[in-house]
Amino acid sequence: MPPLRKPLYALFLGALAAPASAAQTAAWADLDARIAKALPGVIELRHQIHQHPELGNREVETAQRIATRLRALGLEVQTGIAHTGVVGILRGGKPGPVVAIRAELDALPLTEQTGLPYASTVRVLDKGGDLRTRGKEVGVMHACGHDAHMAMALGVAEVLAARRDQLPGTLKLIFQPAEEGPPLGETGGARQMIEEGVLSNPVPAVIFGIHVTAGTAGTFTLSRNRTTAAADTFQARITGRQTHAAFPWTGIDPVPVAAQVILAWQTIPSRQSNLSVLPAPVISVGRIQAGDRHNIIPAEVRLEGSIRTVSDEQREDVLQRMRRTAQHIAEASGASAVVDYLPGNYRAGYNDTALVDSLLPVLEQVSTTPVKIDSGTYGADDFAEYARQIPGVFLRMGATPPALADKPVWPTHSPGFQVDDPSLAVGIRALSRMTLAYMNAGAR
Repeated sequence: MPPLRKPLYALFLGALAAPASAAQTAAWADLDARIAKALPGVIELRHQIHQHPELGNREVETAQRIATRLRALGLEVQTGIAHTGVVGILRGGKPGPVVAIRAELDALPLTEQTGLPYASTVRVLDKGGDLRTRGKEVGVMHACGHDAHMAMALGVAEVLAARRDQLPGTLKLIFQPAEEGPPLGETGGARQMIEEGVLSNPVPAVIFGIHVTAGTAGTFTLSRNRTTAAADTFQARITGRQTHAAFPWTGIDPVPVAAQVILAWQTIPSRQSNLSVLPAPVISVGRIQAGDRHNIIPAEVRLEGSIRTVSDEQREDVLQRMRRTAQHIAEASGASAVVDYLPGNYRAGYNDTALVDSLLPVLEQVSTTPVKIDSGTYGADDFAEYARQIPGVFLRMGATPPALADKPVWPTHSPGFQVDDPSLAVGIRALSRMTLAYMNAGAR
């Protein structure tokens, strides 16, 4: 679903393609010098945020820390959006377009195992959407790199605020809570930020976002179209009739029925999806729960898992096929099946193709290796909601510390995930140059 164009958008893209002048080259050198000067403070800030993580819709201390830093830089600050969201507005001294940058506030319910001196030791009662940990005391960790995203966004604010009188436009920094999903029974995330007006007053012309990931530090990967997958969490209940394990014919055993359902679901991507049109969906069962004793056939099997799809149409098709498959297999054995989908799911995300192509030369100047172009990831991110409203560019940046290059690397959402501090400068440089390139193009 390509985002809607803004007025004069095509003209901006044409101006972006113009070759850099000597003045522009000098301006980039000045920007790099300011980034180098700001980097130690940015790293220190990331360590502070990392050491004090908070779960979705509970990012009170994190939001206060962000708002305090933005005010110190002289930005207009709005707080309390979608619970704990923060917006910083930097109005330049020259007229020009509004550019938004999104960063996320929340951490994950994971116990950190990095051994870093600033590692998180926070533990809380989890009230979130993780079915395995909900209602239990859990560790909390920035295992998805949101601490790095916040630090880089604040780094952009610092280096651009230092020359705000020369800034040809307005920078809008969006610090969003609950990207990983709000607690069960609550609303939150990008959709609520948008509902509460984060894309108005002022209205951004474009929005940018970076997500750090495991990979060579300072390298970029992005897509010209689809960026992230839709993600749906499902629960299934396969119900039979409980009986003695020695006499299974006197009951209805839901365990083999559940096994058949799980295997049949895998034929949806391999045999029922037109792979010449779209990449295959991914159906993963992450949890199976049944029974209390080895010699009693249980009355019920519960399945929980995740579905990843690459378009709205594919998503609806897969959800219907999963439900129908489970019901028919269960009925064939005299059992029953119910498949439910939990709220707070993610829609597939898309980059604006023309904007990507126009900004690619800017990124090539920043990346430590040639920018890799791919067809998107099966990971999910609600940045997709912003990019469905206005043209957006969402890119992934490798951030594995070089010291870990020859060792097994922990990916995001794992207790050993680490971010290379010096690579934050690369992310700040990319976001700053993209912002300035778009503003300068719009101001011509």
